[in-house]
Amino acid sequence: MNRERKLWIGFALVMGISFAILGYFGYEIYQQSPPIPEKIISAENKTIFTEAEIKDGQNIWQSIGGQEVGSIWGHGAYVAPDWTADWLHREAVFILDKYAKKDFNTNFDALTEEQKAGLKIRLQQDLRKNTFNAQTNTITVSNDRMAAIAYLSDYYKGLFMDDPKFDQLRHDYAIPKMSIKDTERMHKMNAFFFWATWATVTERPGSKISYTHNWPSDELVGNVATSNLLIWSGVSIILLIFCIGVLVFYHVKSGEDEHFETPAADPLLKQGMTPSMFMIKKYFLVVSLLIVLQVVMGVITAHYGVEGNGFYGIPLDKFLPYAVTRTWHTQLAIFWIATAWLATGLYIAPAVSGKDPKFQVFGVNFLFVALLIIVLGSMAGQWMGVMQKLNLIQNFWFGHQGYEYVDLGRFWQVFLLIGLFLWLALMVRPLLPVLRKKTAEKNLIIMFLISCTAIALFYAAGLMWGRQTNLAIAEYWRWWVVHLWVEGFFEVFATVVIAFLFVRLGLLKTKTATLNVIFSTIIFMSGGILGTCHHLYFSGTPVGVMAFGATFSALEIVPLVLIGYEAYHNYRLSKSTTWLRDYKWPIYFMIAVAFWNFLGAGVFGFIINPPIALYYVQGLNTTPLHGHTALFGVYGMLGIGLMLFVLRSLYRHEVWNEKLMKFIFWATNVGLLAMALLSLLPVGIWQAIASIEHGMWYARSSELMQQPGMVTLKWLRAIGDTIFGLGILALCYFVFEISFREKSRMGKA
Repeated sequence: MNRERKLWIGFALVMGISFAILGYFGYEIYQQSPPIPEKIISAENKTIFTEAEIKDGQNIWQSIGGQEVGSIWGHGAYVAPDWTADWLHREAVFILDKYAKKDFNTNFDALTEEQKAGLKIRLQQDLRKNTFNAQTNTITVSNDRMAAIAYLSDYYKGLFMDDPKFDQLRHDYAIPKMSIKDTERMHKMNAFFFWATWATVTERPGSKISYTHNWPSDELVGNVATSNLLIWSGVSIILLIFCIGVLVFYHVKSGEDEHFETPAADPLLKQGMTPSMFMIKKYFLVVSLLIVLQVVMGVITAHYGVEGNGFYGIPLDKFLPYAVTRTWHTQLAIFWIATAWLATGLYIAPAVSGKDPKFQVFGVNFLFVALLIIVLGSMAGQWMGVMQKLNLIQNFWFGHQGYEYVDLGRFWQVFLLIGLFLWLALMVRPLLPVLRKKTAEKNLIIMFLISCTAIALFYAAGLMWGRQTNLAIAEYWRWWVVHLWVEGFFEVFATVVIAFLFVRLGLLKTKTATLNVIFSTIIFMSGGILGTCHHLYFSGTPVGVMAFGATFSALEIVPLVLIGYEAYHNYRLSKSTTWLRDYKWPIYFMIAVAFWNFLGAGVFGFIINPPIALYYVQGLNTTPLHGHTALFGVYGMLGIGLMLFVLRSLYRHEVWNEKLMKFIFWATNVGLLAMALLSLLPVGIWQAIASIEHGMWYARSSELMQQPGMVTLKWLRAIGDTIFGLGILALCYFVFEISFREKSRMGKA
C-alpha cells in the first residue's frame, strides 16, 4: 500500500471517528441540558416565571444584541458584565444581607468570619439544591430567593430602561437608555436571566457540580474549581508535550524536502485567462472596502470601552449603539475573509482547466450580487433588531439572532447557505473535466473539492437551532459554525489553495504537495473536530465534553510547533529565483500567517484552552487577545495574501509600488502586535488576577474596568489601532489604484 493511500485511509478514519464522538456528545447535550420548566414557582405555589416568558426573554435578550451586549455563560462581548455572573453575585449578596439582618441585626460585611461561614453554608444549601421536579415540570424557589428575584428584576429594569440612577453604569457598560422599550419585555428578559443564572449554581441530579460545571467562579455560592478542571488540564498539557515530541521525531525522520529546480520564468505568464477569472476583480474591490468598514467599526467599538455613550463627545449610541458596531465588526470579519477566499477559489478552478463551463461568468456575477445583498441586508436587519423595530419573530428571521459570529437573521443565513452551494457548483464544474483525465493533480483537486464541499455543507449547522432552542443546545451548534466551519474546513481549504498555488508556480512537485496537504489535514483535524468541545466546558454540557475538549484542543497546538520551519520554507521559496520577486509580498503575508499561527493561535490560544485556565478567564480580554491575533493574524493575513496572489496574476504587467506594499505589510503586522501587547494582553492579565482572587463577577465589573490604570490600558490600544488602520487604508488604496490603473492602461491601448 503506497503512502498516499495510507494517508487517505487515515483521513477517512479521523473524520469518521471524530464526528461520531462529537455527534454522541451532541446527543448527550440534548439529554442533559439545563431544563426549562413549565413554571418557576414559590414555596406557596405562586408562579414567578413561565416557560413562555423564559423563552421569550431569551429572544428579547437576543434582539437587543444578545452576546454583543455582555455575555451569558461567558460567551459574548466584554464591556458589559456577564449577566449570569452579575445576577448570581448580586443575588448572593442580597440574600446574605437578608440573613444577617434577620439573625444579627446588621449587614453581612459587619459579621465575624465564623458568622459569615455559617450564613454562606445556608445560602449554598438554598441556591445549589436542585428543585426541578420532572413530574410537574416546575422549579421551586425559596421565599428568600423570591425576594432576591423581585429586587434584581427592579435593578435590571432600571439599568436597561431609563432610571437616572443608572446613568453612570449605563455609560460604563455602553448600554443606551431604553434598550428595552416596555416593562413586559423587561420582565421576560429577567425571566431568562434568572433561568440562565439558576443553571450556573444548581447542582446536576446526582452530582455536586452545577450545570455549567461551577462556572462562574464565586466563593459565596460555592462555585469553585473542581478536581476535573485540574485533572483534565494536566492531561491536556502532558498530551501536548508528548505529541509535540512525536511530530518533531516524524518531521526529522522524514528529512528535508527533495531538491527541486524552480522554473526559469513565471509559469503563470503562460496560463490562459478565462472571462470568469477577470470577473473576480470586483470581488477584491468589495473585500478592500469591507476591511476598511470592519476596522472603522472596530475603532468605534473599542472606544465605547472608555466612552460608553459616545465617540469623542458625539452621542453615537443614540443611532449606532455598541451592540450594532460590535455586531458589524465581528460579522464583517467573517464576510470579507470568506469573500477573499471564495474569490480565490473562483479564480483557481477555471485556471486548472483553462476554460469556463457554460454560464460560468453569469454564475460568478450572480454570486457577487447575492453576496452584496446578504452583507447589506443582514447589517440593516441587525440595526433594526437592536433598535427594537421588529417583533420577536421578525427579528429571528430578518434581524439579530444574538449569537456571536452568527448574528445575522435566519433568512440571511439560508440565503448565504444557498450562495455557498452556488459557489460550490461554480468550483466543481470547471474541475470535473480535469478529474476525468486522472492527471497528477487528481488527489490534490479531490482534497480541494472536499474542502469546498465542507465549507458549503457545514454552514448548514447554523440552521440546527430554532428561535427558542435551549441555549445549551444552540451553543453546541453555534460552535460547529464558528469552530468547525471557520477554524476547521476553511483551514483545510487554505492549506490546499496555498499548496496548489506553489505547485502552479513550479515551486513544489504535485505529489509532494498532495502528501503534505493530506498529512497536514489529518494532523489539525485530529485535534480540530473534537477540539470544538473546549468552547463548551461551561455551556450546560456533561463532564465528558470537558475531557474530550481538553484532550483534543491540546492537539490543535501540536502542528504549530513546526510553524517556524514553514515560515522559513516560504521565505526560502521567495528567494529561489529572480522572477519570484513579483510574488514577494503575497509570500511575505504567508510568512506573517505562520508567525500569527504560532503567537495568536498557538501561544495566546493555549493559555486559555486548558479547563482550569478557561474557568477563570472565559469572557475576559484574554479571549479577544486570542481572537484578534488568530482571526485576523491567521485568516485575515491569509485572505490578504491570497488576494495579492490573484491580483499579481490578474495584473501581470503592472509594476507594484514597493514602498506602499512595505508600509502595508509592516503597518498591519506591527499595529496588530501593538494592539495585543499594549492593551489586550495586560488588560486580560489584570482581569484574570481579579477573577482568581475575587470571582468572575468582579473581573467584569465597572468597579474594576473603570479604574484609572485600566482606562489607561484601554486608551493605549489607540496606538496599535492607528498604525493598523493606516495599513488597511493603504491596502484599500493599493487595490483600487492598481485596478483603475489597469483600466486606464487598457483604455489607452
